Amino acid sequence: MPVVTEQVIDLAKRRNEPVVTQTLRSAAAATMAYLVALWLTDVTAPLLAPLTALLVVQVTLYATLTSGIRRVNSVVAGVVLATGFSGLVGLSWWSLGLLILCSLAMGHLVRAGEFVPEVAISAMLVLGVTQVTETALDRVWETLIGAAVGLLFNVVFVPPVWVRPASEDIEDQARRMRGLLHRLGEQADEPITPVARATAKLYEARRIDQDVALVDASLSQAEESLRLNPRVKEGVLTRIVLRTGLDTLEICAVMLRTLSRTLADLAGHRADEPLFPPDVAPELRQLFLHLGDAIGTFAELITSQVSASAEEAETRLASQLEVCRARRERLARMLLSRVQAHPRQWQLHGALLADIDRLLDELDIERRSLHLAEELDRYSRERPDRPRGLRQRLLPTR
Repeated sequence: MPVVTEQVIDLAKRRNEPVVTQTLRSAAAATMAYLVALWLTDVTAPLLAPLTALLVVQVTLYATLTSGIRRVNSVVAGVVLATGFSGLVGLSWWSLGLLILCSLAMGHLVRAGEFVPEVAISAMLVLGVTQVTETALDRVWETLIGAAVGLLFNVVFVPPVWVRPASEDIEDQARRMRGLLHRLGEQADEPITPVARATAKLYEARRIDQDVALVDASLSQAEESLRLNPRVKEGVLTRIVLRTGLDTLEICAVMLRTLSRTLADLAGHRADEPLFPPDVAPELRQLFLHLGDAIGTFAELITSQVSASAEEAETRLASQLEVCRARRERLARMLLSRVQAHPRQWQLHGALLADIDRLLDELDIERRSLHLAEELDRYSRERPDRPRGLRQRLLPTR
């Protein structure tokens, strides 16, 4: 009992989170559809109404208005088809296979689009449920009630906005990149770096690069939840800032992977000696530390958007990048003098500096402003009625 109570308390604390909110919305819509169906029909247990409402309500408002009709179309088609099968042949293994085949074909005929599989899914679910209903008209009527309740529920009770989870995913991605850069700095300052440890860092960088796709999916969901949402005042602004910021982090993840590859190659050539001379290693470690902090600040900047905290983050990022550039110049001079005296693996030193330069270029504030301006111009060409206000909010000082 105490464990259950703690879980209930935790759910209550998280009631404003999108996942919890969407769960409660789905349950409420299905329950309302069942009550409405009981009121409007004579069916003893109108289970198709909550089933249809559950399918319809689990989308964003934009998806409801743009593709909700196709979803309802597919559900109704599956219900009608299953009704005919239940009345003629009933449920058996061969009738189920034939039902699936006919459902998929009907899905294309009614132009259900990406919801063609839902015709078969609805038909299979209904084939068992319809054994307890009375007439085909009641079954279709239940489905229409559930669809109407689901659509109205999404219009009256707007679906949750997924910006905060997407922002958290972006910040988590930047946090992992920052941590890897800090560990790479510690590795460069070690007396001897085993090849296996350097290779492990490379594998970690590859995983970070691959996980960008997951963050992109989270951001795509957030972008869809912003469209046509009356609770969002600056949906376009949020979408542009987060999308351009993730594009930058994605490029930084690629650069981080190549940088890790360079250090792993260097460790392979210098198995029994330090990667860098004793006077160079501390400078490289400090550069990596500041560079990691700059990536973390950049993530804070794009997730804070245009608030006062964003201005503070932009100022801090400019200062961090200035420090990084100064340390990069000192590191370049030190490496040049060492390479001139001992030119072993000089090409790896050059590759290391090139990767650092690319990271600094991607994080540059002016480059970010240019990227924002390009996306804003593209949006202005698509929507010429709203260019000025967005430009002033996106680029207030540029």
